[in-house]
Amino acid sequence: MARVKRAVNAHKKRRVILERAEGYRGQRSRLYRKAKEQVTHSLVYSYRDRRAKKGEFRRLWIQRINAASRANGLTYNRLIQGLGLAGVEVDRRMLAELAVNEPAAFTALVKVAKEALPADTSAPKTDAGSRPPARPRGALPLGGAPRRCFLCARGVRARRDRFTRRSYLPR
Repeated sequence: MARVKRAVNAHKKRRVILERAEGYRGQRSRLYRKAKEQVTHSLVYSYRDRRAKKGEFRRLWIQRINAASRANGLTYNRLIQGLGLAGVEVDRRMLAELAVNEPAAFTALVKVAKEALPADTSAPKTDAGSRPPARPRGALPLGGAPRRCFLCARGVRARRDRFTRRSYLPR
């Protein structure tokens, strides 16, 4: 059988990595091993940050909406609640755009939300399907004895495992 020579493929692989590492500082753009490591990390960072960017923009939109709605006498969460009750389906991106560029239209939406909100939100609900009153803090559960952590045998709140996200307390 003929001998397979791999030089062309190996050089191409190295060239591609070094081209991707162009602009990196020092050995990271010149030496293959360092460049490969840095390119791999860069791809991981870009994957992570493409997802993080969505959350950052959502936080920015919420800040803009909150500032504009407070200027109109309504907090952000009450505005979102009122728009939901009024059946207005405008996402946060468009609300932020309106708040910055079209204040009159945003003011009209705030007015719609105010009209849809109930008069007193702190009043207890009268429907029969409401939840029972919450147990006062420190009161014992239905069994009578305080729940204990089976690892340390102390009466403490349930501890969460960092890795499995499970509680140490028996259910």
